[in-house]
Amino acid sequence: VQLQASGGGLVQPGGSLRLSCAASGFSLDDYAIAWFRRAPGKEREGVGSITRGGGRTFIADSVKDRFTISRDNAKTTVYLQMSSLKPDDTAVYYCASGFPIPTLKEGPYPYWGQGTLVTVSS
Repeated sequence: VQLQASGGGLVQPGGSLRLSCAASGFSLDDYAIAWFRRAPGKEREGVGSITRGGGRTFIADSVKDRFTISRDNAKTTVYLQMSSLKPDDTAVYYCASGFPIPTLKEGPYPYWGQGTLVTVSS
């Protein structure tokens, strides 16, 4: 099982960015996939998740109306689309999987990507 997060970079406030989480070694129908982030000096927090069937997504209140999650079954990739980015969104973003329930608590997930850095700054 492998998760590869990518797409991070430097973006200006108000800008958009799409992160990708490429999954291998399992089917997206087996497990939920969740996105987390860890900002400097803060604990890791759940950002959003998508069910193993891909039919529902859950977005944390802190980023609701700005972030969305989708998946491409053919590419076995889950995306985190971020818009109206703020400096407070600066963090290392991780994708996680290996648990059937799309919780935003990090404990149940055994598989993690390496993280991709998003910096929101002018």
